[in-house]
Amino acid sequence: MSRQGGAEPATKAPTVVVAGGGTAGHIEPAMALADAVMRLRPDARVVALGTERGLENQLVPARGYQLELVPPVPLPRKPSAELLRLPLKVRDSVRKTRKVLDEVGADVVVGFGGYVALPAYLAARGRVPIVVHEANKHPGLANKIGARFAKRVAVGMKGTPLSRAEVVGIPLRHSITSLDRAALRAEAREYFQLDPDAPTLLVFGGSQGARSLNTAVSGAAEDFAKAGVGVLHAHGPKNSVVVREYPGRPAYVPVPYLDRMDLAYAAADLVLCRSGAMTVAEVSAVGLPAVFVPLPHGNGEQALNAEPAVAAGAALLVPDAELTQRKVADEVVPLVTDRERLAKMSAAAVGLGHGKADEVLAGMVLGALDR
Repeated sequence: MSRQGGAEPATKAPTVVVAGGGTAGHIEPAMALADAVMRLRPDARVVALGTERGLENQLVPARGYQLELVPPVPLPRKPSAELLRLPLKVRDSVRKTRKVLDEVGADVVVGFGGYVALPAYLAARGRVPIVVHEANKHPGLANKIGARFAKRVAVGMKGTPLSRAEVVGIPLRHSITSLDRAALRAEAREYFQLDPDAPTLLVFGGSQGARSLNTAVSGAAEDFAKAGVGVLHAHGPKNSVVVREYPGRPAYVPVPYLDRMDLAYAAADLVLCRSGAMTVAEVSAVGLPAVFVPLPHGNGEQALNAEPAVAAGAALLVPDAELTQRKVADEVVPLVTDRERLAKMSAAAVGLGHGKADEVLAGMVLGALDR
């Protein structure tokens, strides 16, 4: 645009492309970042990259953002012979991703790991500034590669082994970081048909539930009832939990899934759940004391995710193999009824941060536009 009459040229509205498909752990921070970018630059355009089968096909349009599909490149967590068999698939995906970046006029690419991140990094390399965000203590292969030529590298926690890493926390939805649990408590209890005054435990095992959590907690239903504790238990859409009713005692409420996580957090005094990076970040941000039961599979990253909260005194960690009905009755029931201890854990959780991670990362992304 030419200058006329000495006026300054108009600043081009930026197009930010986010790449974090496949699982909610990659998509949610990408969407939180997108929301923060729009708050800081309302004239910006955010486009998400995804694949045909990922959860992004439901989550991204629901948040109001454009979704562009590219071929996925499933990668092993570590270099292996399997990686050597992927060059043609990678080349095809990179070519198609580069076409998308050109068509949308990408000004910066932000990757969060997952199947779609690697082709995004390779397509943008040397053409568009790249910002990498890694939520886990152990970075995946895509982010290890992307970090080598990224303009900025952000991580969710200290000690993540990526060069030039800046600790920002994990971007979370504004509805979570601004949540006032106390103010919503009455509404939340009514929404889930929970006792308005009883100590209440929230239980969930991820989007699909967790059998070990379901078995141990539902098995202790009588212990909760005798102690006057209410339970909100999301068991997963493919599972079921049947518990006996105890008249005159706080309700044990099983649900397939939680469509209002904000109200679920507000209704609870304590949560028992897995320790995915996003879960730990959200639970900490809202100041909810936790009992984390890491997924026993993978490279142990869920136990690592929980370490900062456990070290701060905001959470307990129980190995999956040790989570039994007796363990729940002996340790979880007394904890959820101990108001003084829960108050101390809540204060420690809030101190772990994440509250402004979305805006800090958005600032890094918009700053990367100055090439």
